[in-house]
Amino acid sequence: MTSSPDHSPFTSAPSGDGPRTGVVLSHGFTGSPHGLRAWAQAFAAAGFAVRMPLLPGHGTNWQELARTRWQQWHGALDDAYLELEAECDHVFAAGLSMGGALALRVAATRPVAGVVLVNPALVIDDPRAPLAGILKLVLKSTPAIANDILKEGMDEGAYARTPVAAAHEMNKMFRDTIRLLPRITAPVQVYKSTVDHVVSDASIAVLRRRLASVPVDVVRLDNSYHVATMDHDAERIFEGSVQFIRRVLAAGAAPAAGSQEVQHEQA
Repeated sequence: MTSSPDHSPFTSAPSGDGPRTGVVLSHGFTGSPHGLRAWAQAFAAAGFAVRMPLLPGHGTNWQELARTRWQQWHGALDDAYLELEAECDHVFAAGLSMGGALALRVAATRPVAGVVLVNPALVIDDPRAPLAGILKLVLKSTPAIANDILKEGMDEGAYARTPVAAAHEMNKMFRDTIRLLPRITAPVQVYKSTVDHVVSDASIAVLRRRLASVPVDVVRLDNSYHVATMDHDAERIFEGSVQFIRRVLAAGAAPAAGSQEVQHEQA
């Protein structure tokens, strides 16, 4: 019998010797910390402090998500970053899918030491996306693309419906985030599934184009679908992202200090 998804936030304190390192971690659209909990635990086991909030409108029902704005999602992750900044020498940002875009926003507005992304989303491939602002007035929700996982018996605990109003908010957040990407100076590691039924390579193309002056390492996953943190390649992601953080630290990551927020573009 499959246990109920655990939507609660995840928090751990730094441990071990040396510089205190933190990781702020974000789940994706309509999902929750449940889909990334094992990843968060791997970071904690490596001695890193971790903050993985439950984003507003998530972990309850799609109707509540429909009432939230994208600035609330970013605000929750940014607050988590600031908590880590107060107790750590270095802070990394990480995320899955839309959570990857939120991690990139934090990296564009705060002095993160590095970024780790799993199947990051910056483009909504659905041709209806540009019309979401109008469609939300007549269409409240659509069937969700959830549990895009190759491994049998896995459940990410995402909503069964996608609120159109929230999809419109996500699209606005993507546009504003793409605008900010050139501000990022930290190295970026990306894990991208070869077969992903949710996010296409269009998002990777945008990421590469807008981060032309930043090291972007893309690792292909051949045995996982979109929610790769719960799929066959999960351990590869967990071990590789910990190694990435340690390499960046060994190379002399800049300390997390003196961060300043930038203004959102109004849409």
